Amino acid sequence: MTLLSIILAIFLPPLGVALKYGLSGKFWINLLLTLIGWIPGVIHAFIVLSRSR
Repeated sequence: MTLLSIILAIFLPPLGVALKYGLSGKFWINLLLTLIGWIPGVIHAFIVLSRSR
């Protein structure tokens, strides 16, 4: 994970996921989790971004 992806995962989780995976299912799941609550979106973003492709 780069510094930029860490910062985006904290402040704008869907954008961080979208930059790595595009508008795939991972993005939409993260967007839904972020809309439900910010913390679930951040946790999901860190899990998704920490895994290698």
